[in-house]
Amino acid sequence: MENSRHRRKIAAAAIAGYENLTVWSDLLDRINVFPVADGDTGMNLRVSLAPLRECGTDLDTVVAQLSLSGRGNSGNIAVAFFREFFSSMGNGLSGAAQKGREQAWKAIADPSPGTMLEVFDALCLLLPEERETVLAYVTIRDHLYKAVLATEKQLSELSDAGVVDAGALGMFCFFDGFFRDLTGHKTEISSVPELFGDTLSINASFQPPSSDEYCVEAHLATDGERDELLGRMENLGNSVVLVPDDSGVKVHIHTRNPEQLRDKLSLLGEVQDWSGEAMDPMIGAGIRKCFPNNRVRIMSDAAGSIPLELARIYGIILLDSYILVHDLVKPESLFSPEQLYSTMKEGTRVTTAQASNHERYLHYQAAVHQYKKVLYLCTGSAFTGNYSIAVDWQKDNDSDAQFAVIDTGAASGRLAVIALLTARLAETGASVGEVNEYAEELTRQAEEYVFIHELKHLVAGGRVSKAKGFFGDLLHMKPVISPGFEGVRKMGVVRNRGAQLNFACGRIENHAGTALFVLLQYTDNKEWVRQVVEPQIRKHIPEAEILLVPLSLTSGVHMGPGTWSIAFAPRSEAAC
Repeated sequence: MENSRHRRKIAAAAIAGYENLTVWSDLLDRINVFPVADGDTGMNLRVSLAPLRECGTDLDTVVAQLSLSGRGNSGNIAVAFFREFFSSMGNGLSGAAQKGREQAWKAIADPSPGTMLEVFDALCLLLPEERETVLAYVTIRDHLYKAVLATEKQLSELSDAGVVDAGALGMFCFFDGFFRDLTGHKTEISSVPELFGDTLSINASFQPPSSDEYCVEAHLATDGERDELLGRMENLGNSVVLVPDDSGVKVHIHTRNPEQLRDKLSLLGEVQDWSGEAMDPMIGAGIRKCFPNNRVRIMSDAAGSIPLELARIYGIILLDSYILVHDLVKPESLFSPEQLYSTMKEGTRVTTAQASNHERYLHYQAAVHQYKKVLYLCTGSAFTGNYSIAVDWQKDNDSDAQFAVIDTGAASGRLAVIALLTARLAETGASVGEVNEYAEELTRQAEEYVFIHELKHLVAGGRVSKAKGFFGDLLHMKPVISPGFEGVRKMGVVRNRGAQLNFACGRIENHAGTALFVLLQYTDNKEWVRQVVEPQIRKHIPEAEILLVPLSLTSGVHMGPGTWSIAFAPRSEAAC
């Protein structure tokens, strides 16, 4: 019974640690300069450690899931630590941390000081000094804070940029949440920006070197020992990380020649789950944009059709829902649309889950710690409880009136249009009142029409009855729906894609001559929307600004492959 109670406490603390990490992931991306300044440390840690969010009390299952989820340099090193950490809880926290540290160090071909390894080392040095029954949270936090702060001077890249290591800060954020929950600490503490100050802003003069390398992730089915494999791979690329599992090793490596690397890896074992992406420098991705004119920062939900890249360009704080496929769980904004729709076509059940209230509260709190004013444009109350949750938090925690909330009555593309245009106005330096008023106006002006391909996905999600879904598909009927304050309205029924396009053109024609901002959203039909829909829309409203974006994956799960959508609103001259 005692062991079961302990495991529940550890599991709850792991969830709290992960939630605290997600809150600061955008900040981690902004200061990510080592080993490559590609601005993805926060994203990689969120994806890699996402199984912790679902751990409940089954830590063994979490360990197995972590083996599959590692992504990026920081993510794979973190996975190496936490797989062993949670597997070794029978040794107590001190023993588990020692085991995790050993695995993290062993996973890296060329370990460097000044990284998240410093945090693992600091944790191991401290825990034996603390009786586990009376863990001193403040002592642990201060110890890990000093370890992270020291990283700025340990790597030349960090010193030149004037920042602490993003991976090390990520582990600080995790353990901060983990030990705060485990010890039951309730007293108010300094926030991450207050603690680390100027070391969270990259020097204006810093220019990261360009990179022509690819980040390769693969699984190598092999009986070879990790140490031997590390030795053989050390000369095949940079930033080599190997994490063993039951059937081989997970491989992370940077290379200039992915195909040549794949050939060489195939000599060591069977190459599985291969992926290789060019590493773009963080400057050009909107990571370092400071938005100096903003008097208010816009927050919105990823349930709006705002890709993460677009959110960064517009300075929008995105709050994620989660996508669940079998044992796989990922934040919505970091889930691959191609993977989602391919899985759905195979008949696999896919579901969505909201972030916990605790995670949301942490996001609100982190936002007001970083920005003087925050305007949260949330998904409509007809679809989620986001508005009431935010308002309840605001009443209890926002005595300085830093946080404002608007129920947009919107979802998917309509929410995106409202958020993007409002963010544009905010970037001009408009007053808080002007920004709020404009957002309210957009909630009345923005329109959206969603074209469903098959009703069966809405049936599976309980959005329509089985009988209606069956007969609709039987007769090849394709409903047109529109999300609004009262929920989803049925706007019409058509028989094929051509009729869908005619319906969209008919609606958009009513606004001919108006300077419109238009979002065209796709699921698994990007090329058709690009090549067929977009030219027709441009023909009817040539003066419009049109963006092509993926449909919100939360919407995609409920509406299914083949769905597409058009959302639009008049542009304000000030927001152009």
